Amino acid sequence: MKEVLVFIFDGFADWEPAYICAELNAPDTGYTVKTIGFDKKAKVSMGGFHVIPDYSINDYPSDFSLLILTGGTAWIEQKNNGILPVVDYAVNKHIPVGAICNAVNFMAENGYLDTIKHSGNTLEFMKTQAPHYKGDNNFLEAQAVSDSNIITANGSATLEFAKKK
Repeated sequence: MKEVLVFIFDGFADWEPAYICAELNAPDTGYTVKTIGFDKKAKVSMGGFHVIPDYSINDYPSDFSLLILTGGTAWIEQKNNGILPVVDYAVNKHIPVGAICNAVNFMAENGYLDTIKHSGNTLEFMKTQAPHYKGDNNFLEAQAVSDSNIITANGSATLEFAKKK
């Protein structure tokens, strides 16, 4: 089974990866959805779900097939920067990374979107949240965009996010 890793943290937007995870985790897809957190302590989603991560950022498998970064206010508060080595690993190994809502701002701030087409909540909001962002010319006013193994979507695009390849 190919593993899909969903990054969870206190306050993660539990509905944003719901459609894609339900489809990928269905029988006979060849995929299984697992969660990754900074540690293996229970995380509480925005919706109040208590979820215990399957992996921590120190013990995740090297052969996962997709990394999903869900939204949440922790991105705005710069509390999720510790996931950067996992994102770097995925990008360097050409493993697709999906980012939705405020997680897109993290991708922008760290240079992943500077040279590829992408979407997000709005260009103006992204620039306020990602002062080092240089991808203005590649921003598309679209619900979801896929380019160079990176999928981006605004916070209202959970279905479109699930459909991107």
